[in-house]
Formats: sequence, structure tokens, C-alpha cells
Amino acid sequence: MCGLLGFLTATTATTPDGRTVETTAAQVYEALHCQRHRGPDERGTWNDERMIFGFNRLSIIDIEHSHQPLRWGPPENPERYAMTFNGEIYNYLELRAELKAAHEAEFGDQPMFRTEGDGEAIVAAFHYWGAKAASKLRGMFAFAIWDTERNTLFLARDPFGIKPLFLATGAGGTAFSSEKKSLLGLLPALELSDALDPRALEHYTVLQYVPEAETLHKDIRRLESGCYAWVEPGAAPRVTRYFNPQFRVRKFAAGSEAQRYKEIAAALEDSVAKHMRADVTVGAFLSGGIDSTATAALAIRHNPNLLTFTSAFERQGYSEADVAAETAAAIGAKHYVRMVSPEEYAAAIPEIVWYLDEPVADPALVPLYFVAKEARKHVKVVLSGEGADELFGGYTIYREPLSLKPFEYLPKGVRKLAGKLSDRIPEGTRGKSLLHRGSLTLEERYYGNARSFNDAQLRSVLREFRPEWTHQDVTAPIYAMQGNHWDPVARMQHLDLFTWLRGDILVKADKMTMANSLELRVPFLDAEVFKVAEQIPVDQKITKETTKYALRQALTDIVPPHVLNRAKLGFPVPLRHWLRGPELYDWARAQITDSGTDHLLNKQAILAMLESHRTGPVDHSRRLWTLLIFMIWHGIFVENRIKPEIQEPTYPVNL
Repeated sequence: MCGLLGFLTATTATTPDGRTVETTAAQVYEALHCQRHRGPDERGTWNDERMIFGFNRLSIIDIEHSHQPLRWGPPENPERYAMTFNGEIYNYLELRAELKAAHEAEFGDQPMFRTEGDGEAIVAAFHYWGAKAASKLRGMFAFAIWDTERNTLFLARDPFGIKPLFLATGAGGTAFSSEKKSLLGLLPALELSDALDPRALEHYTVLQYVPEAETLHKDIRRLESGCYAWVEPGAAPRVTRYFNPQFRVRKFAAGSEAQRYKEIAAALEDSVAKHMRADVTVGAFLSGGIDSTATAALAIRHNPNLLTFTSAFERQGYSEADVAAETAAAIGAKHYVRMVSPEEYAAAIPEIVWYLDEPVADPALVPLYFVAKEARKHVKVVLSGEGADELFGGYTIYREPLSLKPFEYLPKGVRKLAGKLSDRIPEGTRGKSLLHRGSLTLEERYYGNARSFNDAQLRSVLREFRPEWTHQDVTAPIYAMQGNHWDPVARMQHLDLFTWLRGDILVKADKMTMANSLELRVPFLDAEVFKVAEQIPVDQKITKETTKYALRQALTDIVPPHVLNRAKLGFPVPLRHWLRGPELYDWARAQITDSGTDHLLNKQAILAMLESHRTGPVDHSRRLWTLLIFMIWHGIFVENRIKPEIQEPTYPVNL
């Protein structure tokens, strides 16, 4: 787990302003400093006449030898490739064995590898298999390989988007990085601007995150999950999608579903075993839900001294600390709890937004940040349960197709009439929402697992509102990738893999753990686990009584009974209460008043929304939080008004 940064110059000649590869290399080295938290153990750079690599390393595997930027090549040119790599490859031992056999068939007993790490497995796989190597890697990754013979750059990102990769291409070349903030200082060298993208802002306001491939900076994009790109000097990246998750349902004969549950349990056990591969101590996050509990219960089989961690608030109904402690005792783990006060919560926001790079309006970011900070005192790696809901059908919204099933039998004209009727029904009247949702197609009504503002609310808060910029900019291309035979729940899961999961869940997981130089691993988001998850029929995911039905059945002998059928809260936050009271009301009002976003936002409308939330029955907390996080982001990255105090990372060694 690390931070990478690279710059491919458009030309080796000195530019009219006197810029050379050497001066840009100095800029790259300087830009590495702002992502030092991603890799406090080592910092390194390498360059030739075109390519510049910078790297911050968090040493996890082969600590003494697998330094980066890494050089590798076949015997006739052992320095042919240079690579920087962020992530972990969990099947690297198997890949090394397979590649070594191919190497020995060609070169006999000449040595192939100089290290015991996973990085060389990536480069060697690329040498032998080309772009297909990305599909053979089982893990989380974002990497860059420079071929010094062909003068080509290869970039790739893992199938689900666990690890980030930002890109900027201009007349001066192409730059890429694990963190967007490292690219901001390189924009002039690329001959690009730092202008904001108003469409991305509108998408953020609706979805609570900036959807891939966008960022709030118009000239910086992201390489999307499951994609690779070829880049040549002076040319734009050529991007190819290598992974589009499919849902190929496999039916079992009546009475034989137990075989499915065995396959799910076996895949998870194998994934956790491989995710435990490390030369440092591995712990686990533990909430009160089934996903993190399953991960921890399987992990302790490989580490009997497993440490588990959770965070909580003192307010009643917003803590799973007791359940997590009971779970830790049941599986035999040593458990740590980090309580978070409202004062700590508010004080940490600017620092957290700085680490985020892009605004994400998920209140659970803050307790995740604090539990990661606590975990890093004891371990260097943690396992977590992200991805289980998307793969196995864990969100309650996935039950919606069941409740709307009767509308499918109505003629289109009647469904439209029901929608018009719902518009005339007063807000708050029972049945209004059902009629409205029933009148819409899945593509029209389902954005993914988030929506903050409707169009009327957007008009009131955004200075520049364009009705043609809608959620369908984001969702339509994803729906177009789906199979015609898929059931509605599979289609919703697929959409969430490309929206909510990679836009919110995985961003906060990566950024909040790496802010504390802690590696987070997600065993549910594994290629082999997905192979069994995609085969589950809809009636084994969602029932009238529960979600993730097949997963719960598979975990009957793994997860303690008090958790097995319990709904997960995760890291819940009492935000709506705090914004109404002394905890956060004054803080929120000051953020709005002080913000220099008058040209982008109608601050009077936002202040009115805050007052309405404080005094009235309507809960505006998520809408307010979406705007507050953007204002703080703008204060840091645009106005330079807010200056978070970022401490140099210092952590215990030899964990």
C-alpha cells in the first residue's frame, strides 16, 4: 500500500520557457510530499529522458527488498521496465510460480526474480501476457509500467476500484497519481488549468460524491475501475475496460441449495486466507454487522492473536460498541473501541477533507478516520467488510422491485397516469411515494445508493443549474452495459458497483485508512468471491424478511448467532441531532457564512435550510452535510482560506 506519482513528458526537448525533464523531476519529488501519509517508510524517484516516477512506500511484503520505483526485465534487458505500484496482489505466490515456469522454459536456470515481493509478479506478468495481465491479478491495485524499449506507458486499476488513480493530460504530457492534490502543482507543467467543473459539482450535489471518471477539477480525471490505459508521449491515454461484472445466475436443483452455501463459505475462507498474507501484523475492523464479523471470524483462524477495532458515539442508538465487543469475545479477539465526541468530530473535518482530495458527503468518514487512527497504533494492516452488500444483495432498497411488482402488469399509459396522480397528492400523504416510484422505470428511479437533492432543491442552492445535467449522465452508460436478461436486483447491484461502491464506500475506505498510513484490505471484493456471488438468483438475495439471504446461510457456522440476522449500522453518526443542537449548529452556520462560494451556491437558501432543519420536523441533515463538505473543500483547495494542520506521519515500527 503506497502512493505513486508519475509524469510522462510530451517531448524530451527543452520547452520555450526553459522547462526540462530534470526540472520537472524536481517538481515530482516535491509533489510526493503531500501524499507522504500513504507511504511513510520510504520515498524514491526514478527518471529517464521521458518518464519520471515518484513513490512513497508503506512496507508490507518483502520489507527489506521490494523497493520502488522497481526495475525488472528479461535476461537480455534486465532493466527494460520501470514500475510504480499501489496495492497488494494476493495471488502473487501462485503467479510467480506460473511465470517462473514460463521463464525457465525460455531461459533455463537464469534467475527471474530479485525480490520475494508481489511487485515483480506484476511486471513479469505484463512482459509475458501484456494487457491481459490485469485480468490475472487477484487483489487491489493501481500501477504504472514504463517500457523503455517501446517508449510506452501502461496504467491499470483493479476491477472494483479499491485503489485510486488520477490522470491529467495536456500539451506538456501526462501525469498520474494516487492523490489528486499531488497533480495540482503539476498542472502548469502540463499546460492545464485548475478550473472547476460545474457539471461535476451538480453531480456531487445530487449523489453526495463525485462520480468516476469526473473530478471537481475539469482537467483532472480518474482512470475508472476495471480499466487499463496505454499512453505514448504527446498522445492522450487510450483507455480499455477489461472488467464488466456480469450476473450469470446458476440454478440449483430443489433441495440442493446447501451446495451453494458451501461454495460461498469456501470462497470467502480462501479469500480471507490470501488477504492475511503479509510480513506485518494484520487486524480487523469490527462493527455489529455480519460482514465485518465474518471477515474477523475467518481471519482469527490464521492469526489467533487477532486485534479488532471499532468506533462509537456516546449518544444512545448510535453505537455498536457493545455488540462489537460481544462479537470479539465470542470469536476470541482482543478488542479496542475509539469513542468520538462531537467536538472531535467537527475539529477533524478540515483535515479529513484535505485527505479526501474530492468531497464525499458521508458522515461515516469521520468515525472511520478515528478508528483507523486507533488501529494504526497497534497494526499496519486491517481487514474490513466492504463490498458484501453490493455482491450479495445487502441494501434494503433492493427490496423495492418486490413492492413495485404489481405496477409491471399495468399498461404504460396507466403507469404514467399514476405518476401524474402522485404529483397532485400532498407531501407526506401515505401512498404518494409508492405511486410516484411505481410510475417510473428502474432506469428513471434508481440512481444508486444515494440522492441528496431533487431538481427543485438544486435550483434553490446552485447558482448554475442546468436541467440537462442529470444523474442519467452517470447512470445511463452503466445501464447500457447490463444484460437484457438480468433481474432488477442484479441491475441495481451492477449500478451500485459503478456508483456508490467506488464513489463513496471505497473512497472513504482508502482515504481514511491511508490518512493514518494503515492498509485496508477488503476480502469480499475478490475475483473468486464475485464468481460465486454473481451466480446467486434474486430469491436467494432478497426475501420479505431479510437481505443477503444466501450469505447468511453460508455463514451459519462462522458468524456468532447474535450477529447472524442482525441489521448492520456500520459507523452511524447522530448528525441530524447535532445540526439541531449546540454540538454542530453554530459550527455549521459559521462554515456557511465564511465560505467564499457565493458565486457557486446560494448561501441565503442554505442558511434558511439550516434554520428549517433546526426548528422544523423536516430532516435536511444529509443535504446540509453535502453542501458543508463542499464549502470546506473549496476553502482548502480553491480559496486557500482553510489550512488544515497535517502532521508528519510517525508510527511504531515493526508492527
